[in-house]
Amino acid sequence: MSCKMAAAVLFSRLHCKVFLLLFLCSGASLFIGVDSRSFTIDYDSNSFSKDGQPFRYISGSMHYSRVPSYYWRDRLSKMYYAGLNAVQTYVPWNFHEPFPGVYNFEGDHDLVGFLKTAQDVGLLVILRAGPYICGEWEMGGFPSWTLRNQPPPTLRSSDPSYLSLVDAWMGKLLPLVKPLLYENGGPIITVQVENEYGSFYTCDQKYMNHLESTFRQYLGPNVVLFTTDGAGDGYLKCGTIPSLYATVDFGATDNPEGYFAFQRKYEPKGPLVNSEFYTGWLDHWGQAHQTRNGDQIASSLDKILALNASVNMYMFEGGTNFGFWNGANCGGQSYQPQPTSYDYDAPLNERGEMTDKFGLLRSVIKKYHPVPSIPPIESDVSVYGDKSGHIYYDEYADLFESLKVLGTKQTTADRPLTFEDMEQDFGFILYTPVDDITLSSSDQVTLTIDELHDRATIYWNRQLVGTLLRSAGLTKNMSVSFNATSSKGSLAILVENMGRVNYGSYIADKKGILNGVYLNGVEVLHWTTTSLPLNNTNELQFTQVGSTTPPTSAVFYKASFTIDGSTLNDTYLLTDQWTKGVAIVNDFNLGRYWPVKGPQKTLYVPASVLKKGTNGVVLFEVDSAPNKGSTQFVDKPDLGLSVTRAFEAEVRW
Repeated sequence: MSCKMAAAVLFSRLHCKVFLLLFLCSGASLFIGVDSRSFTIDYDSNSFSKDGQPFRYISGSMHYSRVPSYYWRDRLSKMYYAGLNAVQTYVPWNFHEPFPGVYNFEGDHDLVGFLKTAQDVGLLVILRAGPYICGEWEMGGFPSWTLRNQPPPTLRSSDPSYLSLVDAWMGKLLPLVKPLLYENGGPIITVQVENEYGSFYTCDQKYMNHLESTFRQYLGPNVVLFTTDGAGDGYLKCGTIPSLYATVDFGATDNPEGYFAFQRKYEPKGPLVNSEFYTGWLDHWGQAHQTRNGDQIASSLDKILALNASVNMYMFEGGTNFGFWNGANCGGQSYQPQPTSYDYDAPLNERGEMTDKFGLLRSVIKKYHPVPSIPPIESDVSVYGDKSGHIYYDEYADLFESLKVLGTKQTTADRPLTFEDMEQDFGFILYTPVDDITLSSSDQVTLTIDELHDRATIYWNRQLVGTLLRSAGLTKNMSVSFNATSSKGSLAILVENMGRVNYGSYIADKKGILNGVYLNGVEVLHWTTTSLPLNNTNELQFTQVGSTTPPTSAVFYKASFTIDGSTLNDTYLLTDQWTKGVAIVNDFNLGRYWPVKGPQKTLYVPASVLKKGTNGVVLFEVDSAPNKGSTQFVDKPDLGLSVTRAFEAEVRW
């Protein structure tokens, strides 16, 4: 190790706040104060400048919100071994402020801890602070409680009601990260102010100026503030302002110069920057798993680095949308929720294993600067349960019999209430008319929901009679017909928030039944709305399967398994026998399963949620449980059939 490298490691590990001691190879020493640390844009040299020397970053995206804190050091270290000198991460507002004025920066939410870990392993940080992140994340990072006001604020605009919310959030976030700016001895070299704003309809320069002023107020005059937009004039003209450094994003291409030309139109001088160079692509339920050709990506990265451009690879470690954190895409013709896995076909897969793509990109990076050697890394996967990895679900709890336990809030009103009305972010809501329904006949009945967000399962006398799934941005009058079998009975509608829209015009995405419910054209009035966020399934009372006959839908199934030995390892839960629902291990929500829709069939189970001795798994099966159902622990993921598409500078949309 050279003397300068040794000094850098020493500084990283001691978190020196005052002086950096550099041991020179000659044996002399030089003290450089924190005040001399600088990261700026050298417009004359078309480069960044770090401590007065030309610098370019080779970075990768990792979202700390998608990786358990237990594994942050592991993932970041592997990025360092790939030859990266920086990590890029989003800050999801809703991940940290679940209720207005209530903040969570502990455990898996410990942003400062993540940033310090990155510095400790030798990585600089590019911080994408929001307030909007996109990122295939629930509502693009906005808290859903921002939609509770009447009227709701116009997001990403200079609407005063919106700006007051942003100002309060940034007043909490930015002072937390200021001590970690590079000039203050920390790892943060650049901070993003808005994300792909040129793709949003508001195009409000007053808003962008307000954000820039707010960031300067808290972070000071020196930090490099930037924006990111698609590599096209139509994106950049509304996406940035002159006081913010404009960067672009695009995927693999034989002609990066052509896409950087759009950046040059807005930044005639300064470093070329691709802030999102796509190593893979995102998935949607009901579509094939997306993969991208590693050789093509490596070739394109080589061309970008040959231009002395800075680049961030999106994603380098994809991670997992644990719980209900996935987002959705939505246009006028389609609503496309994303699955639990955010593997992204990245160089590090969902559980942090180095893929072939990792080696290809590392070989390219090695051409441009020294790459550290990779030490031996243990990364075991275990199969729990019986000899074949199966566990059997021998206990159950009926949803309808468990409402007093699970229903965290009940409200009666003339019309069904939305998730936002109920002050509920995620999960399910159960709608039941106050009184039983009397029909004019027991023949076929048509039930119509006016504006459903997102998926409804309909029950007549507690029997599943139909499902409805939102198919477009604003879906009106969705109907299902069924034979009621009797002229009087109970009606129930279970609605799932499948993920709030994270990109485009529909991000103000309220959930639930937004208008009325009709039977044979007649509106049903007087409803009880019951919140089911599924954050208290540990309170359920289970019945042994066999003592009574369990229902096939809207039912919780429970199984247990034992872990012996001294080591806890990752595993995967294969759910291919089941239809649609949510899997919870030891009270940790792994996420959604929907194997009949695909592509994903396994759920990643990190070792951090397991324990020695007895472990429990609860499945909430919404549609149709198998007879004598089981799941299987396996040692490899099954993300479904894949499609690899050749692409030319793929932009996000």
